[in-house]
Amino acid sequence: MRGEQEVEQAIKTYADMIRRICLLHLNNHEDTEDVLQEVFLKYVLHSAVFENSEHEKAWLIRVTLNACKDLKRKLFRHGTVPLEVLSEEAASVEPEQMEILETVLGLPAKYKDVIYLHYYEGYTAREIGTMLHKKENTIYSLLSRGRDILKQKLGGGGSA
Repeated sequence: MRGEQEVEQAIKTYADMIRRICLLHLNNHEDTEDVLQEVFLKYVLHSAVFENSEHEKAWLIRVTLNACKDLKRKLFRHGTVPLEVLSEEAASVEPEQMEILETVLGLPAKYKDVIYLHYYEGYTAREIGTMLHKKENTIYSLLSRGRDILKQKLGGGGSA
């Protein structure tokens, strides 16, 4: 089990990143907070020593992505989200970013994950490959295809 100071430092360092990943996948603040708590509970109980901060961050991203997928499977089987909740979430986004956000959120998960990790978190294809257990060239292909889809959906002229 991890010490209180180590956990507090991890929360300060990674909580915002984990929230962004969750919101990207779940589109719901309540579910995001649930997954955030679940991820840090797993962090507290995880006894292995991380090689460095990048290893720790990659582990947290992997656990977050898995927790989001698990929650989505559970929600798909056991419940739905009211339309009012979705419209409230959409109202919190700046209008000029809404089209891009909707387009990115509409991508299949395999493209959405790599685009988010590359463009928002700044990971290289090699690092993303390690996190997602995929080959580096596969990540390059997913990034390229994801960008192509975004260009098509957003009108093709701008940079995606």
